[in-house]
Amino acid sequence: MMESKDIAEKIAAVQELLTLKFGIKLQPLDKMLKRAGRRLPRRMQAKAKVLTGAQQSAGNPRLVRQMDGTVVDQAFVELSTYLKGIDVADRRRGRLLGLAGILVFNLLFVIGAFVLWMWWRGYV
Repeated sequence: MMESKDIAEKIAAVQELLTLKFGIKLQPLDKMLKRAGRRLPRRMQAKAKVLTGAQQSAGNPRLVRQMDGTVVDQAFVELSTYLKGIDVADRRRGRLLGLAGILVFNLLFVIGAFVLWMWWRGYV
């Protein structure tokens, strides 16, 4: 049987992980998940929706008793495992390498267009 304080602890742990891994400021979980957006895969978004549903039900003692604790526990474990596995430095490095690749491609394109223009005009 789930208790509302157990759900609150799990929600707080997920909020802390979202803050650490994605840099989202501390807000209610549903708003934090909206800010995370596509950075979370669909499967993890579904697990997070289970947690938000449990959080909404936690305010009513009768609904808390009717809730299936194993589903909430499993959703929490899978979501927290996924969030703990995110390497922030690797994400940052990948973003910088992607930006560098775009800049190099644009620079080569401009140089190639300039050389082509010079050849067309007869200077090369």
